[in-house]
Amino acid sequence: MAPTEKTDLLQGTLDMLILKIVALGPVHGYGISQRIRQISKEVLNVQQGSLYPALHRLEKRGWLSAEWGDSENGREAKFYKLSAKGRRQLAQEEASWNRLSQAVELILGAAQQEA
Repeated sequence: MAPTEKTDLLQGTLDMLILKIVALGPVHGYGISQRIRQISKEVLNVQQGSLYPALHRLEKRGWLSAEWGDSENGREAKFYKLSAKGRRQLAQEEASWNRLSQAVELILGAAQQEA
């Protein structure tokens, strides 16, 4: 896939990515989207219309906590932190993702051998 192509995220994957990014340290919403884009080498681009509803959902579930602070440009921003409950959820989601990706790799490998 070319670096300029954007990839749609599988259902539920965004929550896991947000939890993983926030696990790296407190970060505001724009910072989360930037880190996802940078770490994915520009493949994943999370739009605000998807990001902020996901952040609110994760906060409501108790997986994230948030407090207001000043961002690097001096503006007030909501900074998110991973809660203990969120850490447990992230571990479950990572394990589930690893099982899923291994299964997809097996299928792709089998399909290539039959071709």
